[in-house]
Amino acid sequence: MWNQRYDSETYLFGTDPAQFLVDQRLCFQPNQTALVIADGEGRNSTWLAQEGLQVTAMDAAENGLAKARALADQRGVSLTYQLADLRTWDWQADSFDRVVAVFIQFADPAFRKSIFEGMKHTVKPGGLILLHGFTPEQLQNTSGGPRLQENLYTTDMLASAFEDFEILRLQAYEAVLDEGPGHSGPAALIDLVARKPIEKAPGRV
Repeated sequence: MWNQRYDSETYLFGTDPAQFLVDQRLCFQPNQTALVIADGEGRNSTWLAQEGLQVTAMDAAENGLAKARALADQRGVSLTYQLADLRTWDWQADSFDRVVAVFIQFADPAFRKSIFEGMKHTVKPGGLILLHGFTPEQLQNTSGGPRLQENLYTTDMLASAFEDFEILRLQAYEAVLDEGPGHSGPAALIDLVARKPIEKAPGRV
């Protein structure tokens, strides 16, 4: 499905990063490592690379990655691309300073739980997870997102899923999206920024 949706010269969700990431710009520093999962056509990974991060972008759609590479070339940045399915992705332990997931709401609750656990496993101690998506109120809008309520996020659900992390931001709100033909118009959104705890050395208080 995603290969078909990305099979166009038009960027489905535009070429600018999600406003959420721009708003959280202070979370990112040059030379940090970042994993962007289900990155699609590369608007978010390319922006992070422009900010000086060492970025790995993964997606299951070849057409999406091809457009991502073209966008990065146009912007004069380089990053690592991985063609992979999140169901079989190797979540290597403590590997990235930042893990970014923007509008990955194709996942049913069981699959979503697996993804969240993988994200928590692969971010380094002290590192951040940045998650952005739609709330159930989005079903009243026509600006994109899944039509299945079970795939949408609530503050209670994310607070529970990341209760073992330090939650720095968790907010549901309304805004107007202008992100290509795929995301255009009033939207019901939610942000999460959560920090992985740093384990204390044995015997330390």
